[in-house]
Amino acid sequence: MLTVKRLDLAEARILIEGAAEKAREIGVPMCIAIVDESGNLIAFERMDGGKITSVTIAQDKAFTAAAAKKATHDYNKVNVPGSLAFGIHTEVGGRISSVGGGLPVVVDGDVVGGIGLSSGTPQQDMDCAQAGLDHFEAKRS
Repeated sequence: MLTVKRLDLAEARILIEGAAEKAREIGVPMCIAIVDESGNLIAFERMDGGKITSVTIAQDKAFTAAAAKKATHDYNKVNVPGSLAFGIHTEVGGRISSVGGGLPVVVDGDVVGGIGLSSGTPQQDMDCAQAGLDHFEAKRS
């Protein structure tokens, strides 16, 4: 029998709150997805003005971060011609994202979920995702 640590809805909302606050600060309305440790959606917010294409992209970034247990920008570094990981973005039905903006949510060393953002530049998405994690950690303390 396995015991699984997983985000709950209240925690997902805290992550969204922190990410949305940063998005408002930088003036970029975002799509924000929070998934559990297996990549299944818990909560989603499309801020007013968030790009329609970013609805799916944010969810795929969160899925990648949680299910693969790594940041999407880490895949970006190796998803280049000549690398053994080139083409990873075509796996899992094309759901693996190598665009910055997806981060795993780690609690006590365990990946308990993922956060994915889309609508800005990859760096803006990454900054807002990190802000969500920072807000979550501050609320947990």
